Amino acid sequence: MPKLSAALQGTVNQKLNSIGPSGIRAFDQKITGTPGLVKLTLGEPGFNTPEHVKEAGIRSIRENDSHYSAQKGTPALRNAISGFLKKRHGLDYDPKTEIVATIGATEALAASLSAMLNPGDKVIIPTPAFALYVPLVVISGGIPVEVDTSQDNFVLTAKKLTETLDREGDAVKALILTYPNNPTGVEYSEKELQDLADVIANRPMFVIADEIYSELTYGVTHHSIASMIPEQTILINGLSKSHAMTGYRVGYIAAPADFIKNAAKMHAFLVTAPSNPAQAAAAEALANGLDDPKEMCVQYKKSRDYVIGCLDKLGFETVPPKGAFYIFAKIPERYTQNSVDFATNLALKGKVGVIPGSAFGPGGEGYIRISYAASVEDLHAAMTNMAAFVNADATIA
Repeated sequence: MPKLSAALQGTVNQKLNSIGPSGIRAFDQKITGTPGLVKLTLGEPGFNTPEHVKEAGIRSIRENDSHYSAQKGTPALRNAISGFLKKRHGLDYDPKTEIVATIGATEALAASLSAMLNPGDKVIIPTPAFALYVPLVVISGGIPVEVDTSQDNFVLTAKKLTETLDREGDAVKALILTYPNNPTGVEYSEKELQDLADVIANRPMFVIADEIYSELTYGVTHHSIASMIPEQTILINGLSKSHAMTGYRVGYIAAPADFIKNAAKMHAFLVTAPSNPAQAAAAEALANGLDDPKEMCVQYKKSRDYVIGCLDKLGFETVPPKGAFYIFAKIPERYTQNSVDFATNLALKGKVGVIPGSAFGPGGEGYIRISYAASVEDLHAAMTNMAAFVNADATIA
């Protein structure tokens, strides 16, 4: 087994070396293997990929669709993405020049940030936020500016954005806005987005709109900020959540052609192109599976309401999510541990796996994130276990 030469120790990308692993994945790995644990940790849809989508991928393999695709993605997939964005949100993107198919939304984010940032450029990240945003900004040479939204019901207000821009100056090159939000499930209203768009329109900056959960909303309509300021918006989306295709790894970037030119170049340097069977499946999902997420939303809403009802009885404050499949629950004040210690005890003693809120940046401490995308059986078992944990703790106290 080879051992790295002593002369090469420390010969690494120092930016990467300074960044720890994802707090979500690190905690999930830490508690995995706990006997009897019911995991509500990862954002993994509890549904199978729709049959017609799977068949499209299988057909691609049987037809020997095994050669390199166009680097921006197959024409069929880019046409399907363009059609989907037009039907769903009234957005017009040229499939030839304004769309790139990527290896999931994560690569779409990485390629976009790498194509955009120069050393010292700042990126505003409203927190709590998906744990990969900060590392991706840092690796791309940028400076993350985290803005705590916990005092504003986890919404970035136009006032707070203006204050941040005035303070940080012209070095701000982008705002990353994710909605529905991970970890809070908060969705932005049309007015809230328009207020932000009005601020951004007066600044030389981008908004990176991560809308990966746009198909999973409850009782509200998803609006894309791209419909308000298309000339400044980098739209990120994918199939992982909407069609339970996390393992297929298909996402995309939609943006003005001048930006796509460099983003596509960075994408090509990173991965060359997505796999053909995955692209065939994704094209089928977007072209003929617009209704597929509806069944999931019905069940997710039932699961959301069930878990919130249980948490309320146990003394956890929650903001009912209007999208995605997470609940960001405030740990009752009688617990003095930080979120990592609380979540660790809950896993080891209560046999329920959740993610500590501190993994999501400023404003997350004192909370836990619960994924209700799990099976109904697992949710019932988890809530039973959590009730036993909380009640036993109350008895001891």
